[in-house]
Amino acid sequence: MFRIQMISTFAAALFAGTATFADVASNSHGGDEYIAGTGVNETLRAGRDVFAAGNSVTLKGTSGADAHVAGFDVDVESAVGADLYAAGGAVTVRGAVAEDLTAAGFTVRTSQSSVTGGNARLFGGTVTIDGSVDGALTAMGGEVILNARIAGDAWLVSDAIRFGPDAVVLGQLRYSSEAAIDVPASVASEDRVQFSPLSKFDVMSGFHDGWSQPEFPVLPSFISVFSGFLITLLLMIVVGAIFLTFIPKQVERVRAPIAASPGRTFLVGIIGLAMLFGLVPITALTIIGLPLVPIIILAIILAWSLGYLLGIYAVAIKTLDSFGSQVDPSNLVRLLALAAAIVVITALNFIPFVGWVINYTIVLLGLGGITTVLFNRILGNPGLARDVDMKPINK
Repeated sequence: MFRIQMISTFAAALFAGTATFADVASNSHGGDEYIAGTGVNETLRAGRDVFAAGNSVTLKGTSGADAHVAGFDVDVESAVGADLYAAGGAVTVRGAVAEDLTAAGFTVRTSQSSVTGGNARLFGGTVTIDGSVDGALTAMGGEVILNARIAGDAWLVSDAIRFGPDAVVLGQLRYSSEAAIDVPASVASEDRVQFSPLSKFDVMSGFHDGWSQPEFPVLPSFISVFSGFLITLLLMIVVGAIFLTFIPKQVERVRAPIAASPGRTFLVGIIGLAMLFGLVPITALTIIGLPLVPIIILAIILAWSLGYLLGIYAVAIKTLDSFGSQVDPSNLVRLLALAAAIVVITALNFIPFVGWVINYTIVLLGLGGITTVLFNRILGNPGLARDVDMKPINK
């Protein structure tokens, strides 16, 4: 799933930056081909990997190694020399894939001309398999239609599973749905068919068995989620303790705008976050700035995390003040208040919608404080400007 996330990030960076332009921007670096534009229609002669993103993406020709494609309408007709990773609204694969195929979208389809040399993993609202697969098939969606030859095992998960006249599974056929279905003998003999009722628990536990590649993570169990939650809490408390111990004055300086004017700081936080996200398409649009995109994304993650921690700290100190705390509490008191606020506020994430809104608001407050201080540092903070010679006008 890491590859699908990478495709989505690549699409957000390149497509957003070229969405208002009809031209297609392309660049070659280290043998890899980078292509982006509103309408991409390219005939490839790439010796190595291909990265393509846009509104509509149609690829022909050949790719010597992996191909990574993202867009609203994706049509891959090219022959891919290694793995193909595709994500979009509508994804159609027509060319041959030498190794593994991974695709996700609202509609995902492999045509009869498509042959996958390795495993195929397809995820979408509607998944149609018309192209043969020499390895194993994993298909999950609201509707799964199998109409091709599968040389290995097949795992189908859907409430609506259908088989076409050309459907053949030479290995084991395992499927999950709300109720058992009649599997034609031409698809797989009865002794090679295994049915398990579809439930969330079964799907979560089955990911480990079905996704043999390390690129696909296992959906976390409750213990894993809770353990990650505790580790996150501990990490935030440690970071907060470091900041309060070594740079307490700077922390108070950044918190001051939030305490003085939370409404205005919230709006500044929106501006600051918009500026950070805006750097991604603007940098990607230059093409030569593409290597900086991962750095900017890391900066966004860092700013988001620090803003969240600062927002929680501001809430903690405000709560102390409301209970009549001393004017200048010690660092220990501040740290205890921060730890308590972190536990309470992060736990709100488990409350759908309301908890998310509260946490997002706190992120914007913290980002607003950071942005305000940065603006003051860059532009200066002269305060209110008054004309000493100003006199009232007598009418």
